[in-house]
Amino acid sequence: MTQSETLFQEAVKYIPGGVNSPVRAFGSIGSTPRFITKADKAYMWDEDGNRYIDFIGSWGPMILGHNHPSILSAVLEACTKGLSFGAATRQEVTMAKLICDIVPSIDMIRMVNSGTEAVMSAIRVARGYTGRDKIIKFTGCYHGHSDGLLVKAGSGVMTAGVPDSSGVPASVTKDTLTAEYNNTDSVRTLFKQFGEQIAAIIVEPVGANMGVVPPAPGFLQSLRDICNEYDSLLIFDEVITGFRLSLSGAQGYYGITPDLTTFGKIIGAGMPVGAYGGRRDIMEQVSPVGNVYQAGTLSGNPVAMAAGITQLTLLRDHPEYYTLLNDTSDKFFNKIKEILLEKNLPWQVNHVGSIGSLFFTGQPVTDYASAKTSDVTAYARYCNRMLDHGIYIAPAQFEAMFLSLAHTPEDLSHTLDAMCTCL
Repeated sequence: MTQSETLFQEAVKYIPGGVNSPVRAFGSIGSTPRFITKADKAYMWDEDGNRYIDFIGSWGPMILGHNHPSILSAVLEACTKGLSFGAATRQEVTMAKLICDIVPSIDMIRMVNSGTEAVMSAIRVARGYTGRDKIIKFTGCYHGHSDGLLVKAGSGVMTAGVPDSSGVPASVTKDTLTAEYNNTDSVRTLFKQFGEQIAAIIVEPVGANMGVVPPAPGFLQSLRDICNEYDSLLIFDEVITGFRLSLSGAQGYYGITPDLTTFGKIIGAGMPVGAYGGRRDIMEQVSPVGNVYQAGTLSGNPVAMAAGITQLTLLRDHPEYYTLLNDTSDKFFNKIKEILLEKNLPWQVNHVGSIGSLFFTGQPVTDYASAKTSDVTAYARYCNRMLDHGIYIAPAQFEAMFLSLAHTPEDLSHTLDAMCTCL
């Protein structure tokens, strides 16, 4: 029995399912989690000494790879001054100013402790600002585990919220409306019925929690136009895409201006942190200035701020990083398509910049319904084989691959070779 298997047997006695987040569970591929001991550059090592080329990157934020020396140095220096104060710090101001300078749509920003908290708070602000209760989310878009957003996908375009988790009262999700991603008509149908009651649309500008599903041409602009028409707010959930697709995130990549934006661990170079921000007139509704209450004792943690400031500053000062990362990613995902063609396999490859997915389905994946046609059994076989070849990918069909600047040509060539063998 491996060390990871032994640890998992112990973990299930004390932690639900043996993991502290379901995305770490390997049950869907019929395996047990690899327990990681360390990471560096593009690699991770498990308790048994196995090295993996890492394509998860802490679920996205490791754009520069693990243990970047400048970030590590900044974190260590911050630690020597104290781990947490619960008081205002210079680092919070530096981070806020940096993000406001980098992202044109953001005039003011509030630090929180996770992407879930950022989204929950942004929706509260949207409701407080508009005086309306209903929101629209999209089937297959995940916005954290707050009660109001855990809504089951509906078969119709006017599906009112049905709780997708035990413990969530139906009354909490009654104002959550569900539309179909990449389907503008489904959004317009909801607005025709509820338009004057809808506070906001919240969307992942690139769907990345049903696998990677890019927005169809014109889709994001249509959401902007509809919100303008009905005086509703447009919220971009950039927990995954923020500062990854471009310095100004998906909104800069696609040229769309949201009213509010949410971020997660990406702004802390992988440390537990989040933020939400937007137009000044909206953000001034937040306490202690306005009447929308939101608080966090440990928000703006100085160690997380030090890590995030360092990573974002490096990305700002080196625009060539994005050119290199996106070009490398384009070539990598196109090579996967070539492998599929050579093997006469009908599977689909979706990617935007440095995030992508291989779907085990023969039809184009443009939304949640088409993503769900994937053969999860085939993916499970493929994932386990890739792990055996030292390639660490998500233990679930509906998660993304993340490339980083730390992945070398040799790493990517080895990965493609493994794919040739494992597919």
